[in-house]
Amino acid sequence: MISLISFLIVISICVISHEGGHYLSARWRNVLIHEFSFGMGPAVWSRQKGETLWSVRAFPIGGFVRLEGEDSSEEEPKSDGYDPSRSLSAKKPWERLLVLASGACVNLMLAWLLTAALLTGHGVMDLERPFVGKIMEGTPAYSAGIQSGDIIKSINGKELSKWSDIRETIQNKNVTSDRFHITLEREEQTLDFNIDIPVDPAHGGRLLGVQPGRITYPVHTALQKSLGYSWNMGVEILRGLWMVLTRKVQSDVVGPVGIAVMAGDALKQGIWSFIAFLGVINLHLGLLNLLPFPALDGGRIIFIIAEMITGKKVPEKWEAMIHYSGFLILISLIILVTGKDIIRLFIK
Repeated sequence: MISLISFLIVISICVISHEGGHYLSARWRNVLIHEFSFGMGPAVWSRQKGETLWSVRAFPIGGFVRLEGEDSSEEEPKSDGYDPSRSLSAKKPWERLLVLASGACVNLMLAWLLTAALLTGHGVMDLERPFVGKIMEGTPAYSAGIQSGDIIKSINGKELSKWSDIRETIQNKNVTSDRFHITLEREEQTLDFNIDIPVDPAHGGRLLGVQPGRITYPVHTALQKSLGYSWNMGVEILRGLWMVLTRKVQSDVVGPVGIAVMAGDALKQGIWSFIAFLGVINLHLGLLNLLPFPALDGGRIIFIIAEMITGKKVPEKWEAMIHYSGFLILISLIILVTGKDIIRLFIK
């Protein structure tokens, strides 16, 4: 039940944000909006408000905003007061590009804001300095009396400047003795410890038993840093996708069922873990929708960019056929991945 509720929260926020971006930009450019739908499949609830039908459909795995002139193969009946200038196809290329890109842009912006909220409210691991956060029980650090809040200044006389220096010094293969001289700072006091850190076969090396502390940032700093975090993660997402497509690495892709399980696990770990997960999902959704694949926003944008460069539109019937083929591929992939998710659950 927790997984289902978590999934509905995640998918609702992601879809409504994405489609809301399309909706607001379409209204700004005076495009006629026929329907704003959450979910796919048959409608279970709908309400006409003005010229737009608002609906909720049976399967909460997506949504759409249906615009006049978006798909020439589905002509809407024209009313007496129909204004052809309100068709998306009648708009300038830059306006159509704006409407199509706005959904993914809202997801990316939401990922940025959620990351900023995480940096402000919960913080991240402080890897910029050797500041001790949590002590693991049953480890040399725990037995020696190292405490949370200590700052490790040096190990065996080597000055430390960042967290990774701790591991590099302890794991140095040139060090043969298990005894380490550690100097740390605690409440303006300098303390010295001689600690035995034997090789732990379970970890394949020496384990001191300390974890980094957390650091939080004021809002303005968090907004700046979250751009860097989101950018770096986005680059890693695209790099990982490229590695999978070129078969340099193997990866299990998850569908709606897999996302539901992960969302439930994140919520069980706490609200901040859930916010972090929500940010990552929005980042994935925004980037993937901008990929130049037929039926995705990025695929449609490619046709507009080609039109802006050449000054000529791709014939509508050819574009519609390409997007329809892409849609069939996407639906097939969703069904395949969902089936694998269900099988994986039963295997567990």
